[in-house]
Amino acid sequence: MLSTKALISSITEVPETWIFEHYGKLSEKLIGQDVKIKSLFNTTDKIPSLVIYHKQGKYKFKDFSNGNGGSGVDLVMGIHGLTYGQASMKIIEEYNEYTMNNGDYALGKFKVHSRYRITEFCKRDWNVLDQDYWIQYNIGSKQLEEAWVYPLSFYKMEKSEDKEVKELNISGQYIYGYFRTNGDLYKVYQPKIREKKFLNVKDHVQGTDQLKYANPTLLIGSSMKDILSFNSFEWPIEVVAPGSENTMIRKEMIETWRHKYNLIVVLFDNDEPGVKAAAKYKKEFNIPSIQLKLSKDLSDSVKDHGVETVMAELHPQLKKLIKNGR
Repeated sequence: MLSTKALISSITEVPETWIFEHYGKLSEKLIGQDVKIKSLFNTTDKIPSLVIYHKQGKYKFKDFSNGNGGSGVDLVMGIHGLTYGQASMKIIEEYNEYTMNNGDYALGKFKVHSRYRITEFCKRDWNVLDQDYWIQYNIGSKQLEEAWVYPLSFYKMEKSEDKEVKELNISGQYIYGYFRTNGDLYKVYQPKIREKKFLNVKDHVQGTDQLKYANPTLLIGSSMKDILSFNSFEWPIEVVAPGSENTMIRKEMIETWRHKYNLIVVLFDNDEPGVKAAAKYKKEFNIPSIQLKLSKDLSDSVKDHGVETVMAELHPQLKKLIKNGR
C-alpha cells in the first residue's frame, strides 16, 4: 500500500531540532538543553568542541575547533560542502524519507534549561606552583597582577532546575581568575583541566583595561597568556585579545583603535582556526597578520624555544609592517 502522507517542500517546515539530532547523530532529543559533542568537521578532535545550544527560541551550533557556527542549515552546508539551496534540498529530502519510514517526527516537551553560573569565588596568595607554571612563559606575578589575573582557592557554580538549586564547588591548584579593573570576574582559567580550560563569565576583550594608547602599534593576540608573554618583550607595542579567536572584535572598537594607533596587526595561533580567524580580520577590517611558526601559539613558543628565538622570528615581520605603515 502506498503511503498518503503529505511531503513537505520548504526548509521552514523541517523542525530545527530534527536537523541537529539527525546530522549531529545525537543520542538524545533536543528539548531546550545544550549539548556538547566532538567536532563534525575536525576528525582529529579528541575533546568535544562542538556545542549545540538554544538561544532566543532557536537552536544553533558553535564549533570551537575551527570557528564554524550558525543554524542547522549552516551545519549541513559545512559538513557536506554545499550551498544554502543544496543543503536545504538535502535536508528536505532526508526529512521526508525519515517521516515516510518512521511516521511524524515527535517534538519533545520543550523546556529551557538553566546554565551553571559562578556565584562565589575567593582569591588566594601566589605560591611556588603558580610561579613554576607562569614563569615558563616568561610571565611573573607582577605582570599578572598588572593585568588583574589572580589565583583562586575555589569558586562555586549554581543553577536552578525544577525549583531546586544545584551547586558545584571547585577548588584546587592552578585556578586563575581574570578580572576587570573594577573587580568584576570575566573569565576563569584552569590550564590543567583540558575539558574546562576556560569558563567565560562575561564578554570582554582582554587587555583593553590596560591600554594606555601611548604606543603607535596595537597587536591583537589570541589569549591573555599570549598578551602577557608578548608584553615581557618590552617592545613599544600594546596588546589585546578577544575572548577567543573565533569571536570577532566589534567594528566600533576596531574603528576607535584606528584613530589611536598607526598600525593594528593580528598574531593568532598557527593552527587552522587561528589562520582562518586572521583571514577574517583581513577580509573584514583589512588588518594584516604576522605568523609565528614555532609552537602552536606565542606563549607555547616562548616556553618551547625561548624568548630570544621568538623575538628573532617576530621582529622582522613587525618591522616590515611598521616601515610600510601597514
